[in-house]
Order: sequence, then C-alpha cells, then structure tokens
Amino acid sequence: MNKKFKIIIIILMTLLVLSGCDYINDILNESNDNSSTFETNSDATKIDNDELTVVDKELWYDKSDDYSVVTMYLTVSEGNRGDNTNHTWQEVNSYSIFYYDDLGIDRYAVEGLLQVGDENGPVAGMLGFDALAPNARVNVRGNTTSTSPQKSFKIELDQGKGMWREQRTIILNKHVWDPTRIRNKLTYDLLRDIPGAISARTQFVHLYVKDDTSSNTTGGQFVDYGLFTNVEQFNGRYLRNHAFDNNGSFYKAEMFEFYRYEDTLKLSSDPTYDQKAFEDIIEIKGNADHTKFLKMLDDVNNTLLPINTVFTKYFDEENYFTWLAFQILIGNADTTSRNFFIYSPLNSEKWYFISWDNDGAWDVDRMTEPIEAFGHEYGISNYWGVVLHQRVLKQPEYRKKLDDKINELREILTEEMLKERIDAYSKVVKPFIYSMPDIAYAREAEDTLNETLNKMPKLIEVNYKMYTESLKRPMPFFLGTPEIIEKGKVSFRWDTSYDFNEEKIYYKLQISDSYLFDKIIFESDNLLLPEIDVPITLAKGQYFYRVVATNQSGYSQAAFDYYVDKDYIKNYGIISFFVDGDDIWLDQ
Repeated sequence: MNKKFKIIIIILMTLLVLSGCDYINDILNESNDNSSTFETNSDATKIDNDELTVVDKELWYDKSDDYSVVTMYLTVSEGNRGDNTNHTWQEVNSYSIFYYDDLGIDRYAVEGLLQVGDENGPVAGMLGFDALAPNARVNVRGNTTSTSPQKSFKIELDQGKGMWREQRTIILNKHVWDPTRIRNKLTYDLLRDIPGAISARTQFVHLYVKDDTSSNTTGGQFVDYGLFTNVEQFNGRYLRNHAFDNNGSFYKAEMFEFYRYEDTLKLSSDPTYDQKAFEDIIEIKGNADHTKFLKMLDDVNNTLLPINTVFTKYFDEENYFTWLAFQILIGNADTTSRNFFIYSPLNSEKWYFISWDNDGAWDVDRMTEPIEAFGHEYGISNYWGVVLHQRVLKQPEYRKKLDDKINELREILTEEMLKERIDAYSKVVKPFIYSMPDIAYAREAEDTLNETLNKMPKLIEVNYKMYTESLKRPMPFFLGTPEIIEKGKVSFRWDTSYDFNEEKIYYKLQISDSYLFDKIIFESDNLLLPEIDVPITLAKGQYFYRVVATNQSGYSQAAFDYYVDKDYIKNYGIISFFVDGDDIWLDQ
C-alpha cells in the first residue's frame, strides 16, 4: 500500500475514534464551552427566510417532575493547594464574596463526594453510589446571598466521574431572600411552556452534608441542610442540552444597558483589552470573539440608523417581546441591566434573551402599596433607561406588538392555573421551611406565608394594571449634578422626559436638607425646560433635590435616581449632593 495512502487512512481512523469519545465531548462542552462542535436539533432550530431561528428544546423537559424532591448526600474533605481545595468546610461557609473581592483571591473550596439517593441514603445505580474517593469540587456561590448564614453551593463533578441529569456543574440555590422558596422555580417552569421563551430545567433538592474536613465533625454523620433548588448552570453544556450552538456568543449581563461602553467593551485582540473590566459589565459565557456583539451595540447606539432596521437585523421579535412581556407581568423589576443572558448562534446575527435569577419577581407588596412607592420600577418605565428598550418602545408599532404579547400571556398565566401550581409547590416546600434547619431562617410566619402564596396568583393582573398605568405617564429621566455658576447661584440640569401621547411636560424642582422633603429650601413649578439657575446660597453640608415630570393629563413621574436611607429603603426620584464652598459633588 502507498505510504501516503496509509497516512490518510490512519488520520481518518483517528478522527472517527475521537468523534465517538464521550470524554473528549465532556471536555469540550464544560466551563465556558468556547470550542465545541456546532450542533443542531429539529426541536431547537428552524430555518425561516434564510435566517436561523432558535427555539427551546421541548424534549429536554419531558421527564421533569415539577413537584418531586431529589435527595443528595455530600461528604466534604480537604483537598490540595493546587486546586484551592485545601480548606475546611467551616472556612468555605464563613466568608462572603466581599471577603474574596477585598483580598483579590478565588473563593475557598473543598473536595466532595456527591451521592444521589433517597431519604434512607445513597441508592445503587445512582450517581456516586460506588465511589470511595471524592468526585467533585465544592464552593459557596452567589453574591449578596453569600452574606447569609444559609449558603448556596456550586458542585463541579470531576471529569470522567459521571454526570447528574446531563450536568457536571450542579447549582444548589437556597433562595435565602425569598420567603416562599418557589419564585425562581415557578418562573422557569412557567417559561418552559410559553412560545418564544427560553427556560432552564429545575429540581427541588434535599441536601445532607457530612463534614470530614476538621476535628469538629459530627461523628461521621450526615447533617440535614434543608431544601434547595437546582437550576441548570448556564454554560456550554446548557447550550448543548438545549440543542443550541456551542460555538455561539453567550453573555450574562452584570451591569449592562446596551450602551456601547467603548472604553471597556473591546475586541479581545485589542492591546488595551481588559477582560475583568469587560466582565464587570457583561460576563463572557461562550465564544470569546466579540466582533458580532460589538457590531450589534454599535448599531443599537447609532441613532442615524432606524431602530426598525436595527431591531429586525439583530433581534428575534417573538423572543424579545415574549421576554419583555413576561418580565413585566411577573413584576421582575431587576432585569434592566442584569439578571438575563443574551445568546446568538455562530452563523446568525440574531440575539435571544434568556431569563436568570427570578427571585425578585412575584412581589405581593404591589397589591397593597401605591404605585408611587415603586418609583419607576414597573411597566415600560422600568426599562426606559436601557437604550435598546427605549429606542424600540418609542415606536408605536413595537408598543403594539408588546401590548399584543402581554395580552397573549395573560391568557396563559391565568389566576386559576397559577393557584393550582403554587398550591402544589407549597405542599412540597412548607414542610421543609417550617422544620429544622430552614425554620431557623424562615422569613415569614406560616400564616403570613399562606397569605403571600394566596396573593401570588393575582399578581399578573396587578402588574398588568401597572403596565397600562405606565403608558399614561411621562417616562423617567436622569438628574444631573448641580453646579455653582457664581456666588449665590446654583445651576440644576436634568434629562428630558418623554410622553407617548406627545403631551406637553412640566417639571417641578424641589431642594431640601432632608430626603423626606419635610422642609423645602427652594421650589419651582411648571418648568418647561429641563434646567433652572436657582438664586440660592447653600452652606456646607448635605442636600437633596428632586424633579417630578407631569404631563398635560396630570400624570406624574419621578426621575430614575434614588437615595437609599439608613433602613436600606429606596427613596425614588432623589439625588443626594454635598456642598463645600464652591464645590459640589454627588453622594456616590
């Protein structure tokens, strides 16, 4: 046989072997999964007018049991310094994200043996049953939640040591700020059945932990850690399991309002590229080539380009309006600059929104508090500070599409359906919430929790009314920094408001030395321009100012800015500033 022909045969055989190797595929599809084969699936991709259209994979959820509880057993032990697992379980659970940020170090971790079973112990045939050595790495996850005594955990199974439900990274969320412990799961489970939405698989988990890391152990016994909720980790394997493109662009919003951020968001090939600074705005979860992403931002921020052209080119209409309508109806206010992912397949210019962290939704206070208590954080006004949403929603035809989608979802998210679901969830979680260890950290008494659960199904219509109210009011705006322009005269400037009905807008300025505005130092009403030079001399100290916009119909709106008082309560529409001689600076 010809030597050259032999070499070709050997190469072909090698490629065939590698293509069937699950271990190699595991490596390619974990972590950020920046380099994996492009996979398609008829459940998840469609060709529509020569454009790749992404829909979630329905079959991925076929075996989901929304109300079951999986029991897990985790034995933790000290590992080695090389992978930062040479710590005790007490150390791992003692520090918040702020401790690690201050020191500039990675979170402490331990080795773990994860086993799955039932309430009697690990079960044969399930993950980790026959394992003798650790099969995972464990650390605390979350940002502000890491300050809580009850922690959430990230468990990363080692390569070649199995997976649980096609996942190697297992996220166990405690949902410490949510008294119901169901808001996040409820939201993902609802999204699963909504056309145009992209969801994630969830599972209630009862966790037991045995600590073998120190002499202060519990005698080799497993300790009950209570109820957690598993939500799929959003990484390359998530894309693969949902039959999306592992080579695609995938980002998690951290403080991202679709502005260009030219000083920070750069190509990775740029000599001044700073990945950490980049990821402070938006975290890279997929392809590290930012060319397509930055081109989209360039066009979104180019006001010379019609937004209709930009939107049609870069965004999937069904996905965009479904995501936005759903967030408005469940009152998920903290979704303007964070708590969402955007994803784009490699061979498409379209971007898709995916929900993340829904604990802030389903706020029953919206049923009893006046609308002013929520500042701008409702309806369309909540999203007005995001350049993409603002440009889109200024167009009457797009507001009509949003309105149509909201009414479509109201037909799906009925009070009757929600009550049935929430009642079923409550039967699962309440026995855990009101027994040890979770009862020690329960945020509501059981009677109060029952009231909360009973109110939740009514929130869709409450949020719908707040949405319709937002259409009548002027849109929120940002306040500027006051400036002393001469002795005895201070200049105040702010952005213009916007009215959907093109009504004339009047502004009212007030200045006080208290955020309660119980004493007004200066006031001016019926201002037509977003500026005023105030004849006033301010002594050294702290001051506050606010501006309220009112349209001809008498509907008012405060500014985006807010002041957080000593009780951590937001006081909307207010800026705090300090005066010292001729200098003025904002309270940051």
